Amino acid sequence: MAVSGVLRPGHAQIRVMDLDAGVHHYRDVLGLEEMGRDASGRVFLRAWDERDHHSVILRQDDNAGIDFFGFKVLDEATLDRLEADLQAYGVKTSRIPAGELMETGERVRFEIPSGHQIELYAHKTFMGGTLGQHDPSPYNAKMDKGIAPMRLDHCLLYGPNVGEVLELFTKVLGFHLAEYVTLPDSDEKGALWLSCSNKAHDIAFVIHPEPNKLHHVSFYMESWERVLRAADIMAANDVPVDIGPTRHGITRGGTIYAWDPSGNRFETFSGGNISYPDQEPIGWSWEGLGEGGGLDVAHRKMHETFLSVVT
Repeated sequence: MAVSGVLRPGHAQIRVMDLDAGVHHYRDVLGLEEMGRDASGRVFLRAWDERDHHSVILRQDDNAGIDFFGFKVLDEATLDRLEADLQAYGVKTSRIPAGELMETGERVRFEIPSGHQIELYAHKTFMGGTLGQHDPSPYNAKMDKGIAPMRLDHCLLYGPNVGEVLELFTKVLGFHLAEYVTLPDSDEKGALWLSCSNKAHDIAFVIHPEPNKLHHVSFYMESWERVLRAADIMAANDVPVDIGPTRHGITRGGTIYAWDPSGNRFETFSGGNISYPDQEPIGWSWEGLGEGGGLDVAHRKMHETFLSVVT
């Protein structure tokens, strides 16, 4: 598969209700590196194996949740083409000037049918890897600061009209459907795992009556052992855990779901299967999501909080 079009998840702007507590969680417990703060007070962070300036932006607000999720595209020509394709499809877009986000070029933002704000951009300042870009070291102390994920991996968003979201992402943005769950007694796809790469997923959606809800932002760990280490760090820092450590049937990834101090769910995720756009998507029934171990292989059940708690 050629690397073109939409490349990968690039950033998430997360609303926190106490900025100091949020910074402590994401910087000191999760282990992200603080890269700067802007005039409005937003805090920019990145994981140790990321090369661009930031992947997480924290903004203080009275309500927790996510402001937008951004994807990096190949170049400026690709950004222009995708904006034109979105407009031709009937999607209203807006251009956000370069520099509105620290060290980030012009962005194209649009609202998808689930009510979420998605954006595309072609440029963000390249900072290089913390292990070095030439003859890289096998180890850096940042790899062991806090939970220490390698990168921002994906997010799961809750909202209505997921069928329309599927059409937009596959027909216009070039994603492919990797896995899905059908609703009870129906063939309607109520949960989607979508990839713009060969990862298990780069973004996911679950049908929900309220628009623009965040289920979780996920961070990638090197191994299952690092997920278990994350569990110890969460326990030592009184981080409330939702599910895990366990493994999903869907995506086959190892996981822990937990909450930041504002109630935003985050995930530490490892492994996962490989998907390609020429492959048929894997289908799950609603019963398979629970009793079949799609969500939780170890316990083979649904978790009420997983379905109901969003920000």
